[in-house]
Amino acid sequence: MHKVTGYPDGVFCWVDLATTDVAGAKSFYSQLFGWEAGEQPTDGGMPYTTFRLNGLTVAGMGELMPEQREQGVPPSWSSYVKHDDADAIAARITGAGGNLLVPPMDVMEEGRFLMAQDPTGAVFGVWQPRQHTGAQLVNAPNCLVWNELQTREVDAAIRFYEEVFGWTGTVGDTGYVRLAASGRSQAGIWPIAEGREGVPSHWAVYFLVDDVAGTLRRAESLGATTVVPETAFDEQSSFAVLQDPQGAYFQIVHWPAEWVDPPPGA
Repeated sequence: MHKVTGYPDGVFCWVDLATTDVAGAKSFYSQLFGWEAGEQPTDGGMPYTTFRLNGLTVAGMGELMPEQREQGVPPSWSSYVKHDDADAIAARITGAGGNLLVPPMDVMEEGRFLMAQDPTGAVFGVWQPRQHTGAQLVNAPNCLVWNELQTREVDAAIRFYEEVFGWTGTVGDTGYVRLAASGRSQAGIWPIAEGREGVPSHWAVYFLVDDVAGTLRRAESLGATTVVPETAFDEQSSFAVLQDPQGAYFQIVHWPAEWVDPPPGA
């Protein structure tokens, strides 16, 4: 187990959940992944939950704001890209055709962040670390292992993220795009298939598990809904898509060890 103490610019470093029921989500993910939850105060008054595994941070959670609920914003997971200059990235985002949903702002002494929407409609965050560097444990069982943009506008997405973060995209035989940052293949793009017209562009989060079928059964017993049942990549790997009891979507995946990149700094 390697503790991550820092991330290169352009690499996903954190995920957090915005939900309507913090207590319910805390119970669900703690039982599903073995996470331990702790709360800390914020400037906005609502506490922020930090999930830990073996004493190391793995993800966060906060309550949806009242105005978000009024607008019908559903519970969802958000992915954050690390960069040491959030203000410079904000300028690149707008220059490349994206929209700033939350302009760069300080989060106490923890860091500085922004939320944005790419030209295809997918929402993502940028995190400029100070005291909080991001997830201390990734690419390990019951932790974040992959971030994936699902969109119908693959070429536009590649151009946007290349301009904003300097990512490079490599298209495979199946049409899947692997995105590299700082020499690391650390995210992907999957075209949304025909027949899924109601699915908007979004960044999906994948958590690594040892047993997809067993995790599905446990999640369902805790109130989750299986959206996509266990689906094999090959004889050694598979994934599934779930909706937690509050309505947020997330993915679980099992990959052979050689597919899992070492954490940053390892």
